[in-house]
Amino acid sequence: MSNKNIKWFKVAGSIDEILWQQNNLAIVEAGGKRVTVARSGSKLYACAYKCPHAGGILADGFIDATGNIVCPLHRFKFDLKNGRNVSGEGYYLKVFPAEEREEGIFVGFEESWFNIFR
Repeated sequence: MSNKNIKWFKVAGSIDEILWQQNNLAIVEAGGKRVTVARSGSKLYACAYKCPHAGGILADGFIDATGNIVCPLHRFKFDLKNGRNVSGEGYYLKVFPAEEREEGIFVGFEESWFNIFR
């Protein structure tokens, strides 16, 4: 994503300000859109709020042992790094860059994507 124009939104002042659930998932607002954020190991990820299959709220799911986010409705699994469906159903999860900076936690959207859906 480094060669694309990213519009960054601050979602929290620190990692501790995010209302993490026990499953290491949370819902935040970035640029007026609900987004799921995930902690897997020492990494921070961001993805769509709902599963692309049947609209399950991804923050109600879990992160499996290999670091995939699992939808609570039908257990479809998605790679948090690239959104690829790893359980074989052929869906694609929209993922966004997430960064922890000195100033806080940020989620980015490609400007072209953000402009279409605002």
